[in-house]
Amino acid sequence: MLEHFCECYSDLSGPILCPVLGSIIPLFIPNSRIRPIRLIGLCASLITFLYSPVPRIQFDPSTAKSQFVESLRWLPYENINFYLGIDGISLFFVILTTFLIPICILVGWSGMRSYGKEYITASLIREFLMIAVFRMLDLLLFYVLPESVLIPMFIIIGVWGSRQRKIKAAYQFFLYTLLGSVFMLLAILLILLQTGTTDLQISLTTEFSERRQIFLWIASFASFAVKVPMVPVHIWLPEAHVEAPTAGSVILAGIPLKLGTHGFLRFSIPMFPEATLCSTPFIYTPSAIAIIYTSLTTSRQIDLKKIIAYSSVAHMNLVTIGMFSPNIQGIGGSIPPMLSHGLVPSALFLCVGVLYDRHKTRLVRYYGGLVSTMPNLSTISFSSTLANMSSPGTSSFIGEFPISVGAFQRNSLVATLAALGMILGAAYSLWLYNRVVSGNLKPDFLHKFSDPNGREVSIFIPFLVGVVRMGVHPKVFPDRMHTSVSNLVQHGKFH
Repeated sequence: MLEHFCECYSDLSGPILCPVLGSIIPLFIPNSRIRPIRLIGLCASLITFLYSPVPRIQFDPSTAKSQFVESLRWLPYENINFYLGIDGISLFFVILTTFLIPICILVGWSGMRSYGKEYITASLIREFLMIAVFRMLDLLLFYVLPESVLIPMFIIIGVWGSRQRKIKAAYQFFLYTLLGSVFMLLAILLILLQTGTTDLQISLTTEFSERRQIFLWIASFASFAVKVPMVPVHIWLPEAHVEAPTAGSVILAGIPLKLGTHGFLRFSIPMFPEATLCSTPFIYTPSAIAIIYTSLTTSRQIDLKKIIAYSSVAHMNLVTIGMFSPNIQGIGGSIPPMLSHGLVPSALFLCVGVLYDRHKTRLVRYYGGLVSTMPNLSTISFSSTLANMSSPGTSSFIGEFPISVGAFQRNSLVATLAALGMILGAAYSLWLYNRVVSGNLKPDFLHKFSDPNGREVSIFIPFLVGVVRMGVHPKVFPDRMHTSVSNLVQHGKFH
Protein backbone atom coordinates (compact mmCIF):
# COMPACT_ATOMS: atom_id res chain seq x y z
CA MET A 1 0.00 0.00 0.00
CA LEU A 2 2.81 2.41 0.94
CA GLU A 3 4.73 1.62 -2.25
CA HIS A 4 1.66 2.36 -4.36
CA PHE A 5 1.15 5.61 -2.48
CA CYS A 6 4.75 6.68 -3.12
CA GLU A 7 4.36 5.93 -6.81
CA CYS A 8 1.41 8.35 -6.89
CA TYR A 9 3.48 11.21 -5.46
CA SER A 10 3.85 13.75 -8.27
CA ASP A 11 2.77 17.22 -9.29
CA LEU A 12 -0.61 17.00 -7.58
CA SER A 13 0.10 14.95 -4.47
CA GLY A 14 3.13 17.09 -3.55
CA PRO A 15 1.15 20.22 -2.53
CA ILE A 16 -1.30 17.97 -0.66
CA LEU A 17 1.30 16.09 1.36
CA CYS A 18 3.42 19.12 2.24
CA PRO A 19 0.86 20.75 4.60
CA VAL A 20 0.13 17.33 6.11
CA LEU A 21 3.78 16.88 7.05
CA GLY A 22 3.94 20.49 8.24
CA SER A 23 0.97 19.91 10.55
CA ILE A 24 2.45 16.73 12.07
CA ILE A 25 5.97 17.97 12.89
CA PRO A 26 4.88 20.72 15.37
CA LEU A 27 3.06 18.11 17.43
CA PHE A 28 6.43 16.79 18.61
CA ILE A 29 7.73 20.24 19.64
CA PRO A 30 7.02 21.62 23.15
CA ASN A 31 4.55 24.50 23.37
CA SER A 32 7.23 26.68 24.93
CA ARG A 33 9.16 26.76 21.63
CA ILE A 34 6.50 28.66 19.71
CA ARG A 35 8.89 30.41 17.31
CA PRO A 36 10.19 27.17 15.68
CA ILE A 37 6.59 25.96 15.43
CA ARG A 38 5.56 29.12 13.59
CA LEU A 39 8.56 28.90 11.28
CA ILE A 40 7.79 25.28 10.41
CA GLY A 41 4.18 26.15 9.61
CA LEU A 42 5.18 29.16 7.53
CA CYS A 43 7.85 27.21 5.62
CA ALA A 44 5.45 24.33 4.90
CA SER A 45 2.81 26.73 3.57
CA LEU A 46 5.34 28.69 1.49
CA ILE A 47 6.74 25.50 -0.06
CA THR A 48 3.19 24.45 -0.92
CA PHE A 49 2.53 27.85 -2.52
CA LEU A 50 5.75 27.77 -4.56
CA TYR A 51 4.94 24.24 -5.72
CA SER A 52 1.30 24.92 -6.66
CA PRO A 53 2.02 26.78 -9.96
CA VAL A 54 3.89 23.77 -11.36
CA PRO A 55 0.69 22.19 -12.82
CA ARG A 56 -0.19 25.58 -14.37
CA ILE A 57 3.16 25.67 -16.19
CA GLN A 58 2.71 22.12 -17.49
CA PHE A 59 -1.04 22.49 -18.01
CA ASP A 60 -2.40 21.86 -21.50
CA PRO A 61 -5.20 24.41 -22.09
CA SER A 62 -6.31 22.76 -25.35
CA THR A 63 -8.13 19.92 -23.61
CA ALA A 64 -11.05 19.93 -21.18
CA LYS A 65 -10.11 16.58 -19.65
CA SER A 66 -8.75 16.37 -16.15
CA GLN A 67 -4.97 16.37 -16.21
CA PHE A 68 -2.29 14.93 -13.90
CA VAL A 69 -4.80 12.29 -12.84
CA GLU A 70 -3.67 10.10 -9.93
CA SER A 71 -5.48 7.36 -8.08
CA LEU A 72 -5.12 5.49 -4.83
CA ARG A 73 -7.30 2.46 -4.04
CA TRP A 74 -9.28 3.39 -0.95
CA LEU A 75 -12.39 1.16 -0.74
CA PRO A 76 -11.89 -1.20 -3.71
CA TYR A 77 -14.82 -3.46 -2.80
CA GLU A 78 -17.16 -0.49 -3.07
CA ASN A 79 -15.35 0.85 -6.15
CA ILE A 80 -14.43 4.03 -4.26
CA ASN A 81 -10.95 5.39 -4.93
CA PHE A 82 -8.89 8.44 -4.07
CA TYR A 83 -8.86 10.16 -7.49
CA LEU A 84 -7.00 13.42 -8.01
CA GLY A 85 -6.99 15.59 -11.11
CA ILE A 86 -7.11 19.18 -12.26
CA ASP A 87 -8.73 21.14 -15.09
CA GLY A 88 -8.95 24.75 -16.17
CA ILE A 89 -11.68 25.54 -13.64
CA SER A 90 -10.05 24.15 -10.50
CA LEU A 91 -6.46 25.16 -11.37
CA PHE A 92 -6.59 28.71 -10.02
CA PHE A 93 -8.60 27.79 -6.91
CA VAL A 94 -5.69 25.63 -5.78
CA ILE A 95 -3.25 28.51 -6.31
CA LEU A 96 -5.56 30.87 -4.40
CA THR A 97 -5.71 28.44 -1.47
CA THR A 98 -1.95 28.08 -1.25
CA PHE A 99 -1.60 31.86 -1.56
CA LEU A 100 -3.86 32.65 1.41
CA ILE A 101 -2.60 30.15 4.00
CA PRO A 102 0.92 31.66 4.47
CA ILE A 103 -0.72 35.07 4.84
CA CYS A 104 -3.10 33.73 7.50
CA ILE A 105 -0.13 32.32 9.41
CA LEU A 106 1.64 35.68 9.21
CA VAL A 107 -1.51 37.51 10.32
CA GLY A 108 -1.68 35.37 13.43
CA TRP A 109 2.08 35.47 14.01
CA SER A 110 1.95 37.63 17.12
CA GLY A 111 -1.76 37.55 17.93
CA MET A 112 -2.15 33.78 18.44
CA ARG A 113 -0.13 33.58 21.65
CA SER A 114 -2.41 30.98 23.22
CA TYR A 115 -2.46 27.53 21.63
CA GLY A 116 -0.03 28.65 18.94
CA LYS A 117 0.91 25.09 18.00
CA GLU A 118 -2.72 24.09 17.59
CA TYR A 119 -3.37 27.15 15.42
CA ILE A 120 -0.55 26.22 13.01
CA THR A 121 -1.73 22.61 12.87
CA ALA A 122 -5.36 23.62 12.22
CA SER A 123 -4.29 26.05 9.47
CA LEU A 124 -2.20 23.44 7.62
CA ILE A 125 -4.82 20.70 7.94
CA ARG A 126 -7.37 23.15 6.56
CA GLU A 127 -5.05 23.85 3.62
CA PHE A 128 -4.64 20.15 2.88
CA LEU A 129 -8.40 19.59 2.91
CA MET A 130 -9.21 22.56 0.67
CA ILE A 131 -6.56 21.67 -1.91
CA ALA A 132 -7.87 18.10 -1.96
CA VAL A 133 -11.45 19.33 -2.51
CA PHE A 134 -10.53 21.29 -5.64
CA ARG A 135 -8.59 18.32 -7.06
CA MET A 136 -10.93 15.52 -6.04
CA LEU A 137 -12.52 13.39 -8.76
CA ASP A 138 -14.42 11.01 -6.47
CA LEU A 139 -17.96 11.94 -5.47
CA LEU A 140 -17.93 10.46 -1.98
CA LEU A 141 -14.68 12.18 -1.05
CA PHE A 142 -16.01 15.30 -2.77
CA TYR A 143 -18.65 15.21 -0.02
CA VAL A 144 -16.40 14.13 2.86
CA LEU A 145 -13.58 16.64 2.34
CA PRO A 146 -15.67 19.87 2.27
CA GLU A 147 -17.41 18.74 5.44
CA SER A 148 -14.02 18.03 7.01
CA VAL A 149 -13.01 21.64 6.32
CA LEU A 150 -15.70 22.66 8.82
CA ILE A 151 -13.79 21.10 11.72
CA PRO A 152 -10.63 23.29 11.68
CA MET A 153 -12.77 26.34 10.85
CA PHE A 154 -15.06 25.54 13.81
CA ILE A 155 -12.02 25.29 16.09
CA ILE A 156 -10.46 28.52 14.82
CA ILE A 157 -13.68 30.50 15.35
CA GLY A 158 -14.49 28.88 18.70
CA VAL A 159 -10.99 29.05 20.23
CA TRP A 160 -9.43 32.20 18.77
CA GLY A 161 -12.59 34.24 18.21
CA SER A 162 -12.73 37.78 19.49
CA ARG A 163 -15.94 37.99 21.54
CA GLN A 164 -18.12 36.14 24.01
CA ARG A 165 -20.50 34.93 21.29
CA LYS A 166 -17.75 33.09 19.41
CA ILE A 167 -19.00 29.67 20.57
CA LYS A 168 -22.51 30.40 19.30
CA ALA A 169 -21.13 31.66 15.98
CA ALA A 170 -18.93 28.57 15.62
CA TYR A 171 -21.86 26.22 16.22
CA GLN A 172 -24.09 28.23 13.88
CA PHE A 173 -21.46 28.04 11.13
CA PHE A 174 -20.93 24.32 11.68
CA LEU A 175 -24.57 23.24 11.92
CA TYR A 176 -25.86 25.37 9.03
CA THR A 177 -23.30 24.02 6.57
CA LEU A 178 -23.34 20.46 7.88
CA LEU A 179 -27.11 19.96 7.91
CA GLY A 180 -27.45 21.29 4.38
CA SER A 181 -24.95 18.71 3.17
CA VAL A 182 -26.94 15.71 4.40
CA PHE A 183 -29.03 15.88 1.22
CA MET A 184 -25.85 15.82 -0.84
CA LEU A 185 -24.91 12.50 0.76
CA LEU A 186 -28.28 11.04 -0.24
CA ALA A 187 -27.72 12.20 -3.82
CA ILE A 188 -24.30 10.53 -3.95
CA LEU A 189 -25.74 7.26 -2.66
CA LEU A 190 -28.38 7.32 -5.41
CA ILE A 191 -25.70 7.96 -8.03
CA LEU A 192 -23.65 5.07 -6.62
CA LEU A 193 -26.65 2.74 -6.88
CA GLN A 194 -27.20 3.69 -10.54
CA THR A 195 -23.61 3.82 -11.78
CA GLY A 196 -21.90 1.36 -9.42
CA THR A 197 -19.08 3.83 -8.76
CA THR A 198 -18.40 7.25 -7.29
CA ASP A 199 -15.92 8.19 -10.01
CA LEU A 200 -16.88 11.73 -11.08
CA GLN A 201 -15.64 11.25 -14.64
CA ILE A 202 -17.89 8.21 -15.10
CA SER A 203 -20.85 9.94 -13.48
CA LEU A 204 -20.52 12.88 -15.89
CA THR A 205 -21.10 10.52 -18.82
CA THR A 206 -24.11 8.83 -17.20
CA GLU A 207 -27.61 9.68 -18.42
CA PHE A 208 -30.07 10.34 -15.61
CA SER A 209 -33.83 10.52 -16.13
CA GLU A 210 -35.35 13.97 -15.95
CA ARG A 211 -37.21 13.20 -12.72
CA ARG A 212 -34.07 11.82 -11.08
CA GLN A 213 -32.05 14.77 -12.33
CA ILE A 214 -34.43 17.19 -10.64
CA PHE A 215 -34.30 15.27 -7.35
CA LEU A 216 -30.50 15.01 -7.40
CA TRP A 217 -30.15 18.66 -8.38
CA ILE A 218 -32.35 19.80 -5.47
CA ALA A 219 -30.36 17.63 -3.06
CA SER A 220 -27.04 19.08 -4.23
CA PHE A 221 -28.49 22.60 -4.27
CA ALA A 222 -29.42 22.30 -0.59
CA SER A 223 -25.77 21.61 0.18
CA PHE A 224 -24.06 24.16 -2.04
CA ALA A 225 -26.51 27.04 -1.47
CA VAL A 226 -25.64 27.14 2.24
CA LYS A 227 -21.93 27.28 1.50
CA VAL A 228 -22.18 30.12 -1.09
CA PRO A 229 -24.25 31.39 0.89
CA MET A 230 -27.51 32.25 -0.82
CA VAL A 231 -30.37 34.10 0.81
CA PRO A 232 -32.12 33.10 3.11
CA VAL A 233 -29.50 30.59 4.38
CA HIS A 234 -26.82 33.28 4.72
CA ILE A 235 -27.32 34.22 8.38
CA TRP A 236 -24.34 32.18 9.58
CA LEU A 237 -21.79 34.14 7.53
CA PRO A 238 -22.00 37.62 9.14
CA GLU A 239 -21.98 36.06 12.60
CA ALA A 240 -18.99 33.86 11.78
CA HIS A 241 -17.05 36.80 10.36
CA VAL A 242 -17.77 39.05 13.33
CA GLU A 243 -16.61 36.47 15.88
CA ALA A 244 -13.70 34.97 13.91
CA PRO A 245 -10.15 36.27 14.34
CA THR A 246 -8.75 38.33 11.48
CA ALA A 247 -6.94 35.32 9.97
CA GLY A 248 -10.15 33.30 10.22
CA SER A 249 -12.13 35.98 8.37
CA VAL A 250 -9.46 36.15 5.65
CA ILE A 251 -9.58 32.44 4.91
CA LEU A 252 -13.37 32.21 5.37
CA ALA A 253 -13.91 34.90 2.74
CA GLY A 254 -11.15 33.53 0.54
CA ILE A 255 -11.86 29.81 0.20
CA PRO A 256 -14.78 28.07 2.02
CA LEU A 257 -17.40 30.18 0.23
CA LYS A 258 -15.95 28.93 -3.07
CA LEU A 259 -16.65 25.34 -2.09
CA GLY A 260 -20.32 25.97 -2.84
CA THR A 261 -19.83 27.68 -6.19
CA HIS A 262 -17.16 25.17 -7.19
CA GLY A 263 -19.61 22.39 -6.30
CA PHE A 264 -22.18 23.86 -8.68
CA LEU A 265 -19.61 23.99 -11.49
CA ARG A 266 -18.16 20.56 -10.78
CA PHE A 267 -21.29 18.63 -9.83
CA SER A 268 -24.75 20.15 -10.33
CA ILE A 269 -24.42 21.97 -13.68
CA PRO A 270 -22.55 19.37 -15.78
CA MET A 271 -24.17 16.29 -14.26
CA PHE A 272 -27.80 17.48 -14.34
CA PRO A 273 -28.08 19.83 -17.36
CA GLU A 274 -31.83 19.47 -17.89
CA ALA A 275 -32.58 20.14 -14.24
CA THR A 276 -30.19 23.11 -14.35
CA LEU A 277 -32.08 24.68 -17.24
CA CYS A 278 -35.41 24.12 -15.51
CA SER A 279 -34.15 25.63 -12.27
CA THR A 280 -32.62 28.77 -13.74
CA PRO A 281 -35.59 30.99 -12.70
CA PHE A 282 -35.42 29.40 -9.25
CA ILE A 283 -31.78 30.53 -8.99
CA TYR A 284 -32.22 33.92 -10.62
CA THR A 285 -35.02 35.07 -8.31
CA PRO A 286 -33.36 34.61 -4.89
CA SER A 287 -29.97 35.69 -6.26
CA ALA A 288 -31.32 38.97 -7.64
CA ILE A 289 -33.26 39.60 -4.44
CA ALA A 290 -30.16 38.78 -2.39
CA ILE A 291 -28.01 41.28 -4.28
CA ILE A 292 -30.45 44.13 -3.62
CA TYR A 293 -31.38 43.05 -0.10
CA THR A 294 -27.83 42.52 1.18
CA SER A 295 -26.62 45.72 -0.48
CA LEU A 296 -29.31 47.70 1.34
CA THR A 297 -28.65 45.78 4.56
CA THR A 298 -24.94 46.58 4.31
CA SER A 299 -25.61 50.31 4.45
CA ARG A 300 -27.49 49.82 7.77
CA GLN A 301 -24.75 47.93 9.61
CA ILE A 302 -22.66 49.48 12.38
CA ASP A 303 -19.94 46.82 12.63
CA LEU A 304 -17.10 47.01 10.09
CA LYS A 305 -16.87 43.24 9.73
CA LYS A 306 -20.60 42.83 9.19
CA ILE A 307 -20.48 45.43 6.43
CA ILE A 308 -17.84 43.43 4.56
CA ALA A 309 -19.66 40.15 5.28
CA TYR A 310 -22.96 41.32 3.78
CA SER A 311 -21.03 42.75 0.84
CA SER A 312 -19.55 39.27 0.32
CA VAL A 313 -23.03 37.76 0.18
CA ALA A 314 -24.01 40.23 -2.56
CA HIS A 315 -20.90 39.46 -4.63
CA MET A 316 -21.31 35.69 -4.31
CA ASN A 317 -24.97 35.84 -5.36
CA LEU A 318 -23.89 37.77 -8.44
CA VAL A 319 -21.58 34.82 -9.14
CA THR A 320 -24.51 32.39 -8.94
CA ILE A 321 -26.38 34.44 -11.55
CA GLY A 322 -23.38 34.08 -13.85
CA MET A 323 -23.01 30.34 -13.26
CA PHE A 324 -26.63 29.65 -14.12
CA SER A 325 -26.65 31.85 -17.22
CA PRO A 326 -26.33 29.04 -19.76
CA ASN A 327 -23.64 30.62 -21.95
CA ILE A 328 -19.89 31.02 -22.03
CA GLN A 329 -20.02 34.66 -20.95
CA GLY A 330 -21.97 33.88 -17.80
CA ILE A 331 -20.22 30.69 -16.70
CA GLY A 332 -16.76 31.84 -17.76
CA GLY A 333 -17.33 35.27 -16.24
CA SER A 334 -18.33 33.77 -12.88
CA ILE A 335 -14.89 32.27 -12.19
CA PRO A 336 -12.68 35.43 -12.05
CA PRO A 337 -15.01 37.08 -9.47
CA MET A 338 -14.61 34.01 -7.27
CA LEU A 339 -10.84 34.42 -7.43
CA SER A 340 -11.14 38.17 -6.92
CA HIS A 341 -13.39 37.54 -3.94
CA GLY A 342 -10.50 35.68 -2.36
CA LEU A 343 -8.39 38.85 -2.58
CA VAL A 344 -10.62 41.91 -2.10
CA PRO A 345 -12.73 41.06 1.00
CA SER A 346 -9.64 39.43 2.52
CA ALA A 347 -7.73 42.72 2.15
CA LEU A 348 -10.65 44.64 3.66
CA PHE A 349 -10.80 42.25 6.62
CA LEU A 350 -7.09 42.79 7.12
CA CYS A 351 -7.70 46.56 7.21
CA VAL A 352 -10.36 46.04 9.87
CA GLY A 353 -7.97 43.77 11.76
CA VAL A 354 -5.32 46.51 11.83
CA LEU A 355 -7.86 48.95 13.29
CA TYR A 356 -9.15 46.45 15.83
CA ASP A 357 -5.64 45.55 17.03
CA ARG A 358 -5.04 49.20 17.84
CA HIS A 359 -8.40 50.44 19.08
CA LYS A 360 -10.28 47.28 20.16
CA THR A 361 -13.50 48.30 18.44
CA ARG A 362 -15.12 47.71 15.07
CA LEU A 363 -18.04 50.12 15.45
CA VAL A 364 -18.19 52.61 12.60
CA ARG A 365 -19.26 55.54 14.75
CA TYR A 366 -15.94 55.59 16.61
CA TYR A 367 -13.87 56.17 13.47
CA GLY A 368 -13.18 59.22 11.32
CA GLY A 369 -10.32 61.27 9.93
CA LEU A 370 -7.88 58.36 9.73
CA VAL A 371 -6.30 59.83 6.60
CA SER A 372 -4.40 62.32 8.76
CA THR A 373 -3.15 59.79 11.33
CA MET A 374 -2.89 56.53 9.34
CA PRO A 375 -2.15 57.57 5.73
CA ASN A 376 -0.69 54.23 4.64
CA LEU A 377 -3.72 52.28 5.85
CA SER A 378 -6.01 54.88 4.23
CA THR A 379 -4.27 54.35 0.88
CA ILE A 380 -4.50 50.58 1.15
CA SER A 381 -8.17 50.83 2.14
CA PHE A 382 -8.88 53.10 -0.82
CA SER A 383 -7.33 50.60 -3.26
CA SER A 384 -9.35 47.76 -1.73
CA THR A 385 -12.53 49.87 -1.82
CA LEU A 386 -12.06 50.57 -5.54
CA ALA A 387 -11.74 46.82 -6.14
CA ASN A 388 -14.79 46.09 -3.98
CA MET A 389 -16.92 48.43 -6.09
CA SER A 390 -15.68 46.70 -9.29
CA SER A 391 -13.83 49.67 -10.74
CA PRO A 392 -12.27 49.12 -14.20
CA GLY A 393 -8.68 47.98 -13.92
CA THR A 394 -9.35 45.87 -10.82
CA SER A 395 -9.87 42.14 -10.46
CA SER A 396 -13.61 42.40 -9.73
CA PHE A 397 -14.45 44.22 -12.95
CA ILE A 398 -13.12 41.56 -15.36
CA GLY A 399 -15.69 39.03 -14.15
CA GLU A 400 -18.71 41.06 -13.19
CA PHE A 401 -18.98 42.72 -16.61
CA PRO A 402 -19.14 39.36 -18.51
CA ILE A 403 -21.65 38.11 -15.94
CA SER A 404 -23.91 41.06 -16.77
CA VAL A 405 -23.56 40.33 -20.49
CA GLY A 406 -24.34 36.64 -20.02
CA ALA A 407 -27.30 37.31 -17.74
CA PHE A 408 -28.72 39.91 -20.14
CA GLN A 409 -28.79 37.31 -22.92
CA ARG A 410 -30.90 35.10 -20.70
CA ASN A 411 -33.04 37.56 -18.73
CA SER A 412 -32.75 41.32 -19.11
CA LEU A 413 -34.64 42.02 -15.86
CA VAL A 414 -32.23 39.94 -13.77
CA ALA A 415 -29.28 41.61 -15.49
CA THR A 416 -30.75 45.02 -14.67
CA LEU A 417 -31.19 44.09 -11.01
CA ALA A 418 -27.64 42.76 -10.90
CA ALA A 419 -26.36 46.02 -12.38
CA LEU A 420 -28.39 47.94 -9.80
CA GLY A 421 -26.68 45.86 -7.12
CA MET A 422 -23.29 46.91 -8.50
CA ILE A 423 -24.35 50.56 -8.23
CA LEU A 424 -25.49 50.03 -4.64
CA GLY A 425 -22.18 48.27 -3.97
CA ALA A 426 -20.28 51.32 -5.14
CA ALA A 427 -22.51 53.51 -2.97
CA TYR A 428 -21.99 51.65 0.31
CA SER A 429 -18.26 51.13 -0.41
CA LEU A 430 -17.70 54.87 -0.85
CA TRP A 431 -19.94 55.64 2.13
CA LEU A 432 -17.90 53.36 4.39
CA TYR A 433 -14.56 54.70 3.20
CA ASN A 434 -15.71 58.30 3.59
CA ARG A 435 -17.09 57.62 7.08
CA VAL A 436 -13.93 55.96 8.39
CA VAL A 437 -11.11 57.76 6.57
CA SER A 438 -12.44 61.26 5.90
CA GLY A 439 -14.02 63.77 8.24
CA ASN A 440 -12.82 64.79 11.68
CA LEU A 441 -10.91 62.76 14.21
CA LYS A 442 -12.82 61.56 17.26
CA PRO A 443 -10.29 61.87 20.11
CA ASP A 444 -12.95 61.12 22.70
CA PHE A 445 -12.96 57.49 21.50
CA LEU A 446 -9.57 56.90 19.85
CA HIS A 447 -6.37 58.09 21.46
CA LYS A 448 -3.33 56.26 20.06
CA PHE A 449 -2.69 56.02 16.33
CA SER A 450 -0.02 54.07 14.47
CA ASP A 451 0.19 53.17 10.80
CA PRO A 452 0.70 49.52 9.75
CA ASN A 453 4.21 48.31 10.55
CA GLY A 454 6.54 46.63 8.06
CA ARG A 455 5.13 43.14 8.63
CA GLU A 456 1.57 44.34 8.14
CA VAL A 457 2.41 46.29 4.97
CA SER A 458 4.22 43.26 3.54
CA ILE A 459 1.02 41.25 4.06
CA PHE A 460 -1.08 43.81 2.16
CA ILE A 461 1.25 44.05 -0.85
CA PRO A 462 0.47 40.60 -2.37
CA PHE A 463 -3.25 41.38 -2.27
CA LEU A 464 -2.84 44.73 -4.01
CA VAL A 465 -0.51 43.26 -6.62
CA GLY A 466 -2.96 40.42 -7.28
CA VAL A 467 -5.93 42.77 -7.65
CA VAL A 468 -4.09 44.99 -10.15
CA ARG A 469 -2.54 42.05 -11.98
CA MET A 470 -5.91 40.41 -12.54
CA GLY A 471 -7.53 43.69 -13.56
CA VAL A 472 -4.85 44.95 -15.96
CA HIS A 473 -3.73 41.69 -17.55
CA PRO A 474 -6.50 39.08 -17.13
CA LYS A 475 -5.66 37.11 -20.30
CA VAL A 476 -4.06 34.22 -18.40
CA PHE A 477 -7.41 33.21 -16.89
CA PRO A 478 -9.53 32.76 -20.04
CA ASP A 479 -6.54 31.15 -21.77
CA ARG A 480 -6.49 28.36 -19.18
CA MET A 481 -10.23 28.14 -18.51
CA HIS A 482 -11.83 28.61 -21.92
CA THR A 483 -11.71 24.97 -23.06
CA SER A 484 -13.08 23.66 -19.76
CA VAL A 485 -15.85 26.26 -19.72
CA SER A 486 -16.75 25.60 -23.36
CA ASN A 487 -16.93 21.88 -22.65
CA LEU A 488 -19.20 22.57 -19.68
CA VAL A 489 -21.57 24.61 -21.86
CA GLN A 490 -21.57 22.05 -24.67
CA HIS A 491 -21.92 19.10 -22.32
CA GLY A 492 -25.01 20.69 -20.84
CA LYS A 493 -26.36 21.54 -24.30
CA PHE A 494 -26.68 25.17 -23.17
CA HIS A 495 -25.44 26.73 -26.41
